[in-house]
Amino acid sequence: MRVVQITEDTVLESAREEALARIRDADDWPALALGLQLECAIWTEDQDFFGTGVATWTSANVERYLNS
Repeated sequence: MRVVQITEDTVLESAREEALARIRDADDWPALALGLQLECAIWTEDQDFFGTGVATWTSANVERYLNS
């Protein structure tokens, strides 16, 4: 399994407007756009992602999950 994967800008661009409409901090739109495109949760401590409609995991939750 590859831990890091490069994503083409075109993948992000197709969800840019939707991500910008959902997120409070416009600088965070690429991470949200990727979460939307991949239909996956985002690992973050940034509360700007909360309430965007994409699941978020904090480090504490990830640690609990990995230790269970």
